[in-house]
Amino acid sequence: VQLQASGGGLVQPGGSLRLSCAVSGVTVDDPAIGWFRQAPGKEREGLLCIRRRSGGSTVYAGSVKGRFTISRDNSENTVYLQMSSLKPEDTAVYYCAVNTLTGCYTDIADFAFWGQGTLVTVSS
Repeated sequence: VQLQASGGGLVQPGGSLRLSCAVSGVTVDDPAIGWFRQAPGKEREGLLCIRRRSGGSTVYAGSVKGRFTISRDNSENTVYLQMSSLKPEDTAVYYCAVNTLTGCYTDIADFAFWGQGTLVTVSS
């Protein structure tokens, strides 16, 4: 399984950014694909998760509810994280990960496959 996250960069507060996660090598029918982030000095935090087949999604972090959305394009094997109304506290390395066993309603430890991360910096 391979994941490639991209789309990070520098954005001003209040701005928007879309991250992409290209997923390959997953053989199960309906994996869960999640977005996570890790800010300097903080633990990795779950943000949102989506099931590849059904498209059903779960929000893990209340801090991003209403600002971040997750979607997928199965024809492109890509999952997106659309971020809007960005704040300086959203600055972090953003990761995507796949859970092939237990779906979205699970612990972060169940996401066995991770991408390399993409840095998002929110600053004026």
